[in-house]
Amino acid sequence: MANVVVVGAQWGDEGKGKIVDWLSERADVIARFQGGHNAGHTLVIDGKVYKLSLLPSGIVRGGKLSVIGNGVVLDPWHLEKEIALLKSQGVEINADNLMIAENTPLILPVHGELDRAREEAANPGTKIGTTGRGIGPAYEDKVGRRAIRVADLADRETLETRVDRLLVHHDALRRGMGLEAVDREALLAQLEAIAPSVLQYAAPVWKVLAEKRKAGKRILFEGAQGALLDIDFGTYPFVTSSNVIAGQAATGSGMGPGAIDFVLGIVKAYTTRVGEGPFPCELDDADGQRLGERGHEFGTVTGRKRRCGWFDAVLVRQTCATSGVSGIAFTKLDVLDGFEELKICVGYELDGKRIDYLPTASSQQARCTPIYETMPGWSQSTEGARSWADLPAEAIKYVRRVEELIDCPVALLSTSPEREDTILVTDPFSD
Repeated sequence: MANVVVVGAQWGDEGKGKIVDWLSERADVIARFQGGHNAGHTLVIDGKVYKLSLLPSGIVRGGKLSVIGNGVVLDPWHLEKEIALLKSQGVEINADNLMIAENTPLILPVHGELDRAREEAANPGTKIGTTGRGIGPAYEDKVGRRAIRVADLADRETLETRVDRLLVHHDALRRGMGLEAVDREALLAQLEAIAPSVLQYAAPVWKVLAEKRKAGKRILFEGAQGALLDIDFGTYPFVTSSNVIAGQAATGSGMGPGAIDFVLGIVKAYTTRVGEGPFPCELDDADGQRLGERGHEFGTVTGRKRRCGWFDAVLVRQTCATSGVSGIAFTKLDVLDGFEELKICVGYELDGKRIDYLPTASSQQARCTPIYETMPGWSQSTEGARSWADLPAEAIKYVRRVEELIDCPVALLSTSPEREDTILVTDPFSD
């Protein structure tokens, strides 16, 4: 059976949560493979709102297995709170429908403290715009081979060894920043107290996924953030601390690349970005404000206002290539309702020359100015449309032009936050 990877093809906030939830009806397993609790997903089901930032979106749908893979960095205290919140909303969560990879690194309080201290100490113009939740420092410790992983919580002697190795590094950093040394015993006590909450879900996820695949089960891999925040292919250094593109689904879950059959890129009908960094199509005018207000562009996790702009076909074509996108899910088309005309970025001008990609050097990225193509808008509402026949002709033309410019077909079209307001063009799970 087909297995599908869902990735954001812009700077995140494209509507992955709804699409993953919608697709999860066709899946047996939903797996998170990167990121932490710094990227929020909002689901609206029968008028009820669920806000997730760590748990896979499939957790709200009964009868599915949700998995947190080794590519994620896990804040165990946030996990406990998020599970409690969802349970209070009537969502059933137990060891039968949630598994956490035993080799998943933990985010500790020291990571958040370091993250925030660095951001506060950064000079104007050099701030990364992190959420301050410790994701970056946790990934640093992972590659530095000093992380504490889920499995370490089960053995006191191992845990003490891991903590001591971690603190040799962190206490030196903290001294240099004028922070007090970490209280070793207090940290150990915190970890021992939270251990039962995490260990009840711990499992050899790679093995479970291999067995599920062998049994012909459908696996849906859920990414967080967006491809333009990828540590290698994003707008570096204004990026997240993990690989976001589709290839990470294999290494972040323990499955080989041969397990991936379809890559679905989530693409918003316009462009948004949270935090610092280049944004060639950003609008500081009434159109930008209108997009933000109509699209309710505020971060699920931080509440930060998102920067808004016209659709950038150059960037999406680029991310479709780096993630090997098979088809896109086009979201928030209804936000464009009522605009007399719409613009699409079809290229950049850099130092007097036209280019068709975003350059790697940050100084060049900052000098790129968009080259726009103008299209007529539409006055009719597209909100809630569930078939092509429900869409105005101008909206269909807009979608078709996007397909041409990004060199990738539309597989799904989303017209509201509601789960069922989706037009299916190509089923990613079809064999």
